[in-house]
Amino acid sequence: MKRSKQQTRLRILDASFGLFWRQGFLRVSMDDIAARAGITKRALYQHFPSKDDLMAATLAHSSKLAIERLHLFRRSPDVNKFIDSFFADLSEWASKPKWSGGGFTRVVVELADLRGHPARTIARNHKAAVEQWLAEGLAAGRISSPIERAREIMLLTEGAMALMLIHGDRGYSQTAARAAKRLVADR
Repeated sequence: MKRSKQQTRLRILDASFGLFWRQGFLRVSMDDIAARAGITKRALYQHFPSKDDLMAATLAHSSKLAIERLHLFRRSPDVNKFIDSFFADLSEWASKPKWSGGGFTRVVVELADLRGHPARTIARNHKAAVEQWLAEGLAAGRISSPIERAREIMLLTEGAMALMLIHGDRGYSQTAARAAKRLVADR
């Protein structure tokens, strides 16, 4: 049975997502992606004219799914429970086999010398959306200066992800949660 263009496109995005997040954006070749997707390289290029286009589409697709997942996340009016749940989810995510850190952060690091790359813009927009989501959750919990507190929690989140990856210790997520709760209690 012949696949539709949309099915093939999603198959490519799924294949590239898995490879990019496990091996890094720059180490994966279009040959690797075509093989993983079970299509020819020619078919791959018919959908995505360049690896940069594919990287951007993969990140945009991943961001959309991640933001949708965040909006399914149960916010609690109890801000401490909200923070605990957020960081527990981060810890659970980091427990997955082959977890290699935050993909949106990784892509920006990998493309640090390519400031105008579209993947960097998508990563920036994704992180801004997560920060906005956090601010909304904090505002719902009546925390003063929710935008500033969300920014601080984003710093804790990024630090926890980096240190969990470096040390292989998910306890950094719990430490970040405790620090976040102190931040909102002190304000």
